[in-house]
Amino acid sequence: MTILFFGDIVGRPGRLAVKKILPELKEAYEPDLILANCENLAHGKGVTRDTLGALREAGIEVFTSGNHIFNQKQAIEILKEKDSDVLRPANYPPNVPGQGFKVMEIGSKKVAVVNLVGRVFFDEDFDCPFRCADAILEELKEKKVKIILVDFHAEATSEAMALAWYLDGRVSLIAGTHTHVQTADERILPQGTAYISDIGMVGVRDSVIGVGKDLVITNFLTQMPVCFEVAEGDVLVNAILCEINVQTGRSGRIERIQKIVKM
Repeated sequence: MTILFFGDIVGRPGRLAVKKILPELKEAYEPDLILANCENLAHGKGVTRDTLGALREAGIEVFTSGNHIFNQKQAIEILKEKDSDVLRPANYPPNVPGQGFKVMEIGSKKVAVVNLVGRVFFDEDFDCPFRCADAILEELKEKKVKIILVDFHAEATSEAMALAWYLDGRVSLIAGTHTHVQTADERILPQGTAYISDIGMVGVRDSVIGVGKDLVITNFLTQMPVCFEVAEGDVLVNAILCEINVQTGRSGRIERIQKIVKM
């Protein structure tokens, strides 16, 4: 089974770039499932029905997210929808709207997508992602799911790596999101789990993680509040391709994808 997974899609430029490049990537890789992190879709923070709809039409089938998922008011109703294709991190405290993982069938095989968020360097007080993962995996074992894909939305590479070693052999893929910077540490761990610390972003290349660079520089220089706006220009498309053995759930290949889309 071949999985195509886009990093954090940032604002309108990111959405347009995905729509533009997806036909090419579909033809080249023939993915069985296409995923993307959506927490920055709408003006750089959060999601709306319109921004999600445009990417569903393009071919993205499941959306993971992170700590910005609730920045737009529509998110709560989107997450509450029956069998929603949008996930929020599973280790939010109890009773938060939405689901942290989703099981679907692709052909004759069950596939689970799990969304977790880190705790290091976050202001929010999330539950433990390690223990949350244990609980989810117990439930998936009962459902006899072997192919398990994890988006770990984390700031610290150390936390991402630690979770990867903790779950090695128990999940098929752990792909980091959140930092918007693609890391060059993709590998297959000893027990068959594919890993990368961060997929990267789909956002304007000449920016600071998708935001107008002059705005961010001003913020650093003055320490005064600045209203960040999504940058404009050519888009850096970061994604990964992962190939998984459907019988064992182990990964045999993980490959970084980096493209430039002219806008």
